[in-house]
Amino acid sequence: MANILQYFNKRIKFFTLVDLKLAQLAAMIVMIILIKLIPAITKINYIWLIIALILVSTRLFYVMFFKSQKK
Repeated sequence: MANILQYFNKRIKFFTLVDLKLAQLAAMIVMIILIKLIPAITKINYIWLIIALILVSTRLFYVMFFKSQKK
């Protein structure tokens, strides 16, 4: 598992901002397809979605604002 993560960490350094935004767009399109295929997803209480958003974005905010750079 660690080898796979190291491999992808090396590969992602080749991405530009445009590549990352295209990946985000692809993820949004997949979510739209899932919502169209499984309409029950729209009945999830928004509180659970906010909790999931906070849990998922915690690491992103940590890396963006608090993690120091390696020298």
